[in-house]
Amino acid sequence: MMLASVMAVVAATVFFVLFVRMKDIPAPEPVSPTKHLEERKAAIYENLRDLQFEYRVGKLSDEDYQQTKLGLQKELAQVIGEMNKITGGQPPSSQPAAPPAAAKPAPEPKAETGTVCPHCGAKFARAMKFCGECGKAMSS
Repeated sequence: MMLASVMAVVAATVFFVLFVRMKDIPAPEPVSPTKHLEERKAAIYENLRDLQFEYRVGKLSDEDYQQTKLGLQKELAQVIGEMNKITGGQPPSSQPAAPPAAAKPAPEPKAETGTVCPHCGAKFARAMKFCGECGKAMSS
């Protein structure tokens, strides 16, 4: 008799908690129709950065680098095209506008010692002992 009443109380409690919880769950936030494409685009950009780093440190041959880079660029173009179809051809405002082809590049300011790698040409905002791209010493 005691076991039956305990089971009834437990069953009622479980039912009540589950029933109340379903009401308390907020409605899910609306998902952006391009969210999955934006995530894929970010992953492709990260893959391109990783690819460039591995090429600079000598892990990839020039042929492998160019072939893989081309494949990633094609995939990126497809993703951006899909995003444009969904958004009605309006490019995302986060992308900078391309500079005009006839514009002359601005003259680069004189680089401080230790901010440009003499081996791979990578540039850094502050002086460093070792290159963040190729890992070699920044001093010549």
